Amino acid sequence: MPGTTDREIAAMRRAFELAGNGPRGLNPQVGAVLLAPDGSVLAEGWHRGAGTPHAEVDALTQLSAGAVRGATAVVSLEPCNHTGRTGPCALALIEAGVARVVYSASDPGDASAGGAQRLRAAGVDVVGGALADEGHALIHDWLTVQHLGRPHVTVKWAQSLDGRAAAPDGTSQWITGPAARADVHRRRSEADAIVVGTGTLLSDDPALTARRPDGTLYERQPMPVVLGQRAVPDDALVRRHPLPLLHRDGENLGGESANEPSLMTQLRELGVQRVFVEGGPTIASAFIRAGLADEILAYIAPTLIGSGTSGDDHPALRSLGVETITDQRRLRVRSVETLGDDLLIVASPVPPTSPSEGDA
Repeated sequence: MPGTTDREIAAMRRAFELAGNGPRGLNPQVGAVLLAPDGSVLAEGWHRGAGTPHAEVDALTQLSAGAVRGATAVVSLEPCNHTGRTGPCALALIEAGVARVVYSASDPGDASAGGAQRLRAAGVDVVGGALADEGHALIHDWLTVQHLGRPHVTVKWAQSLDGRAAAPDGTSQWITGPAARADVHRRRSEADAIVVGTGTLLSDDPALTARRPDGTLYERQPMPVVLGQRAVPDDALVRRHPLPLLHRDGENLGGESANEPSLMTQLRELGVQRVFVEGGPTIASAFIRAGLADEILAYIAPTLIGSGTSGDDHPALRSLGVETITDQRRLRVRSVETLGDDLLIVASPVPPTSPSEGDA
């Protein structure tokens, strides 16, 4: 990569790993590695949560004064340039005598951006955009909040190879196997809210909790959200969820309304940053149709269901507003993973303004 050394790239990959040690919350996960002039590692750090030192400062505090003079700081996110619960990281690096800073993703925050400019003004050599795709992927949910002002939305569904979400009689447990279900629950535990529709709630009676394979609850649980006008039964399993239930109609997902805030606005005000949608074909399709799906998880089982003798059909998705092939909603596949006998395809919508990626 132009402008960076092999050791700096290796240190950036290590910074990504370190970032994963920090909690996923309203602040981005960030990792940092300090390199001596000869390329050896001096210290490592990561952001451990709101109110704690940022990754760069976490690494700096492990060394004595003057130990990093002339060193290189490799950071997964551009050093911040504002004072909140902690001081500006850019200033901390300058005062420590760091000679060079290599970062991956730029900070888009109105208050926190500008760290690279401040470093350069102080005579520090700065290189941005190192492994940028990986750096952005690490904090894609936080970036969604910063750029769009709403939570990041993942839409998940499970389907047979022929695109069915349930058998003709409506039964759907279980299309996928234990490994895929365990992966879903792990991802639930990383979300702030989980969304289903009343149709799924009344037919499947889901608990909407994040559970380990042995049935125990993860320490971190998503807020249960049910969309639809039908009542939630008093004896529904979701009533036993450790977090309060949010029940509202599903008409206003993302648009503003004079009568009530949109679901996205309400969730953002509640501190929700990551939304996990797995509420069946109707709800999944509504989020995609509204342009609110930032990530799609399609769990595909090697099984065939077809339609019933009377034509009963339960597709994985319903209407997406596509009337002609030119309206199709293209996706960019980010990864394909085997989970037991099942496949998981992780994809992101291609913005409508993007050039066509082929005529096939």
